[in-house]
Amino acid sequence: MASTSLTQRLQNAARRREHLHDENTTLYRLAHLSETDGEFTLERAGEVGVLSFYREAAGPRERELATLCGETLGLKAVYLKRRPPEARHVANIDREYLSPRQAAWGEAHAEVVALEHGVPFLIRPGGDLSIGLFSDMRPARRWLREHGRESLLNTFSYTCGFGVMASLAGGQRVKNLDASRKVLTWGQQNYALSSLPCREEDFVYGDVFDWLARFAKRGVTFEQVVLDPPSFARGKSGIWRAEKDYASLVALACRVTATGGQLLACTNHAGLEAKVFERMVGGGLHLAGRQGRVTARLGAGDDYPQASHLKVLVVQLDRDGGAS
Repeated sequence: MASTSLTQRLQNAARRREHLHDENTTLYRLAHLSETDGEFTLERAGEVGVLSFYREAAGPRERELATLCGETLGLKAVYLKRRPPEARHVANIDREYLSPRQAAWGEAHAEVVALEHGVPFLIRPGGDLSIGLFSDMRPARRWLREHGRESLLNTFSYTCGFGVMASLAGGQRVKNLDASRKVLTWGQQNYALSSLPCREEDFVYGDVFDWLARFAKRGVTFEQVVLDPPSFARGKSGIWRAEKDYASLVALACRVTATGGQLLACTNHAGLEAKVFERMVGGGLHLAGRQGRVTARLGAGDDYPQASHLKVLVVQLDRDGGAS
């Protein structure tokens, strides 16, 4: 891919996303894999770029692209992520290689506040492979901002993006649940950026499956439950794989979803076809003895051209408590 050709591609990609700034959004995918021949993606967070390689690249190639992206797009810094297929195996033992803390080009920006439809979020470009918010989930967060109810349980909450949107929508009882204290603290910082109350009891640390069982045993229910698990995880409950275990997760979530409530079932598993995922969600409802219907199907935004990895289902559960 010649640099002149790539320069033009980057400029064209930026022009296609100019409408996002009009929507007061400064965090988005600036170049997707379908626009770079599968070599890299470029995330924009304010005036900082995050360049992720999906193929092995020599150091000079990495530096060349970081410089080109920064200078072509008027960024102040570009950070580097290395995401080859084997990255998932070494992510816990070689983080400094996969996600260098120092900028590959430009000035250091350890933290950046970026906007999503005017809502500020704290981004850490060099902190980890994940920078603080997954921009492909923007349509789902916007849906929740527009349709939020009084109570919500945000499972696998990461930095609490769904919790922020639900609270801004008027939610009075919003709980964020994650197995990492670090990301929950980060979530509290996101709440503070929007001047939302940061009650300790609303940031619940622990295993999601354990807490779902605890809430169910106590008879605690929510009008909305967000399920946004990783595709693969190891925990106290053992190994969890979305393609095998999503139905059982839905069944657990149904136990804490109020009559007439809603599930937001999400997966970013690229290998899980949309139809198969929808059947799994339906299987979870059946296991729980609940009825439901899909009222919305969401995916990544238009800054992810040709992307099909993300599937989000809004499921309206039974209003009469009847079993399927």
